[in-house]
Amino acid sequence: MAAAAEIGGLTAARMAAPALRPAVAPAPAAAAPPQPRRAVAARSLRTTTAERTADLAGAANGAVHAQMNSQATSEITSQGVTANSRRKTKIVCTIGPSTNTREMIWKLAETGMNVARLNMSHGDHQSHQKVIDLVKEYNAQNTDGNIIAIMLDTKGPEVRSGDVPEPIMLKEGQEFNFTIKRGVSTEDTVSVNYDDFINDVEVGDTLLVDGGMMSLVVKSKSADTVKCVVVDGGELKSRRHLNVRGKSATLPSITEKDWEDIKFGVENGVDFYAVSFVKDAKVIHELKDYLKGANADIHVIPKIESADSIPNLQSIIAASDGAMVARGDLGAELPIEDVPLLQAEIVQTCRSMEKPVIVATNMLESMIDHPTPTRAEVSDIAIAVREGADAVMLSGETAHGKYPLKAVKVMHTVALRTESSLYNPTTSPGLVAPAQALHSEEFSPSQLSKMFGSHSTMMANTLRTPIIVFTQTGSMAVLLSHYRPSSTIFAFTNEERVKQRLALYQGVIPIHMQFSDDAEETFSRAISSLLKSQYVKKGDYVTLVQSGVTSIWREESTHHIQVRKVQG
Repeated sequence: MAAAAEIGGLTAARMAAPALRPAVAPAPAAAAPPQPRRAVAARSLRTTTAERTADLAGAANGAVHAQMNSQATSEITSQGVTANSRRKTKIVCTIGPSTNTREMIWKLAETGMNVARLNMSHGDHQSHQKVIDLVKEYNAQNTDGNIIAIMLDTKGPEVRSGDVPEPIMLKEGQEFNFTIKRGVSTEDTVSVNYDDFINDVEVGDTLLVDGGMMSLVVKSKSADTVKCVVVDGGELKSRRHLNVRGKSATLPSITEKDWEDIKFGVENGVDFYAVSFVKDAKVIHELKDYLKGANADIHVIPKIESADSIPNLQSIIAASDGAMVARGDLGAELPIEDVPLLQAEIVQTCRSMEKPVIVATNMLESMIDHPTPTRAEVSDIAIAVREGADAVMLSGETAHGKYPLKAVKVMHTVALRTESSLYNPTTSPGLVAPAQALHSEEFSPSQLSKMFGSHSTMMANTLRTPIIVFTQTGSMAVLLSHYRPSSTIFAFTNEERVKQRLALYQGVIPIHMQFSDDAEETFSRAISSLLKSQYVKKGDYVTLVQSGVTSIWREESTHHIQVRKVQG
């Protein structure tokens, strides 16, 4: 079935499956060594010079064969160390006063930033326009896969206290009031910006200020004032965020300001919207309908941060293009001890739906003011990586912190070190989803793509090779990311928007390249690009995948997995 050939200066072992039927794997030979659980992508690996056969695994839907010599096998094994040394978990950096210059954006990108986040709760369109232009300038100058995507994060329906001339010190046991009257600021009463605040709170409710930095209990209320007693005191400054424990405000998820910001994002071609305080899927459908009407190819990432979103979690994520675990407000509206469990649930839900997930808020909060993190913060990053998050996010750390570059470096180092313990194909099944047998009636294009994505991952894990995929829609690269291969996915695409979007996905390095009508010419140019960028070197092996719902160069009924040696 497999025939080795010299193609375009590359030694290719071609693996094709023109006919896939359920098959029972033969019993292994008595002398065969025990096989790794994840090594089930290929049926056998036959040597030519030493005439030695190594059984890599039994494929559930047929046999895939590759011819290599014994020297190639050892070369691939030694190659694994390099292939696994790139960070796979992506880093989202919020851009603010500490980082909104050309110099700092370049340095953030070089240190590890993959997505630049614009927080529309701060700044104006002019300041955000400057950042967008700088990121686009950086991307135009860097075509080797170090791509920075742009995420616009809406302000949402935040309930905030009014302006105060100077901070008010709240003390435990003190009576303090919030009123819907505008412009009130005394030592015992301040305004709130939300007229229905009176109707949303009840006697006995707990009010949290700044995500729980201060707390008060509602004792009574009148037509325009909520009277409270301070439980945990602190310094109340202007425009502080207010939450009611266990409740969400009845405000719409997308405000008039948000719509203006969304239009701004359309005009500037941002890559993602992070939508604040999403309560149900209707909000996502409304935004997607608007984007469709505007002919805007922008993905929608809901921020899971309100009490009302949890009962609707499945439908929200199903309607969206991913999710963000926004732990600040989530921990304010719900019991704080539930946040780790909800984080794991949200990550797992996104993983099961093959959608990217970002873990955010307080990841390196202490590094806003200090050059080193707490050990608990380091563990927090590691937990997010181990749970399978596609990305981890920095907020104040890079927006207005004193040590933005050090914070990115810490996040990069911790993620990389944690990943190194997850992706040993011989000892840890890790994050890779198992392959499943398909019955003949399930041979739809999408099911076949999933099977080949799974088997390509297992083959690359076994041989310790990076994966090269060519994609016009990004779907096969996303699918491969879902299976979490142990090494890098180099996703070549001829679509600029697809390249930008893939920057968020775990383990994917997107590279823009025009495709030729000749497949081998395109393959050769891709290899040359990787050589030039020093992603691979002469003598390395790569796993090349030709599959997916959209066919490129191949017959629709044929899917290929190839292992090629880079000739230089």
